[in-house]
Amino acid sequence: MAFLLHARPSPSLPAADLRRSSPLILRRPSSVRFPLKCKAVDSYGGNSDDLYLLTGDTAPASALLSRTRLEDAIKNNTTRLRIFSGTANPSLAQEETGYVVTTWILVIVQEISCYLGLELGKIKIKRFADGEIYVQLQESVRGCDVFLVQPTCPPANENLMELLVMIDACRRASAKTITAVIPYFGYARADRKASPFVVILKLLESIGILTQGRESIAAKLVANLITESGADRVLACDLHSGQSMGYFDIPVDHVYGQPVILDYLASKGISSDDLVVVSPDVGGVARARAFAKKLSDAPLAIVDKRRHGHNVAEVMNLIGDAKGKVAIMVDDMIDTAGTISKGAALLHQEGAREVYACTTHAVFSPPAISRLSSGLFQEVIITNTIPLSEQNYFPQLTVLSVANLLAETIWRVHDDCSGDIEPFSTLGID
Repeated sequence: MAFLLHARPSPSLPAADLRRSSPLILRRPSSVRFPLKCKAVDSYGGNSDDLYLLTGDTAPASALLSRTRLEDAIKNNTTRLRIFSGTANPSLAQEETGYVVTTWILVIVQEISCYLGLELGKIKIKRFADGEIYVQLQESVRGCDVFLVQPTCPPANENLMELLVMIDACRRASAKTITAVIPYFGYARADRKASPFVVILKLLESIGILTQGRESIAAKLVANLITESGADRVLACDLHSGQSMGYFDIPVDHVYGQPVILDYLASKGISSDDLVVVSPDVGGVARARAFAKKLSDAPLAIVDKRRHGHNVAEVMNLIGDAKGKVAIMVDDMIDTAGTISKGAALLHQEGAREVYACTTHAVFSPPAISRLSSGLFQEVIITNTIPLSEQNYFPQLTVLSVANLLAETIWRVHDDCSGDIEPFSTLGID
């Protein structure tokens, strides 16, 4: 079964009433159920690292103090915060009457604006017959802090170019600051050239493999494009590698989706003695170790694999013990699901009782759906950083919303607040 956990606006905000009267059309597959929120749960392992989904009725009172200035600004109509959305989410269609959600999953940008009690900014985006992109802001942003929400998900090139044109439009409209909110940063995996040692090994197999050393570092190129187009700041969620932040010559706020997934897993009531956190490859050990520490310091296992080409993986063996345990596989993204599905098959061979897959970004390139729904996984837990089409949903899928995290970060950037004070230090906001 699949869930969508989304933000609730404060009932004291007048904009929330307007949001409820907007033309939202929600279609749900008959096999899917999802609640409106997730209650806050006890801390993991009894320590003080409590994680909260910051809805109005589950966060502690101290968590809502920073919103007081925002609510006052909205009531007095003095806020200089503007949020605009691109069209990367196919469920968001622009018509003459406004934005309409035409699929059953709620748009993450609507959730963000609803959480902040703001109306989504009016923007006109269209494509000419030859494919060129046209962007026009339909309200003034002069002297405002503008946040443009646009994941560079497939089709990556289209969505990236649209983001660049949106940034340029805001810059020419005299916006005070422009922040590109990129829930999923495309080209993040192209962050370095192949290791010379790897190239030498490959050379022993084939002379032509030397060409793998002549690669572009597209992550740096995209960072340059975003910077030169006029962005003052980038807000990204779960970058593929930490060094990607260094590719930007502007500030980067890095938000982690881990707390939302941890909160959901804790609500399932699985005993910490029965858990083992599994990294699907050696490169994800640090991520899995941090995840395991939050789950009452659960034991760690590693899947050792050998990759012979792009999107092709071969599982070799398991480092660690998973016999009789509930295995939680953690990764930052699932693309074709080759690595994680072969890892799940290995875990079952090693005697794992159940296997859960947890990831922030669900790229889901074919044949990911058939692999994930083949029965290897008890549940596949993802977030909504990348929009999914309705045909890509399957019974084992669970979708959690990161809108609260992004919205809280947006407000803190706008209000010049730090993310390292309680209780927000546990939300993964740098």
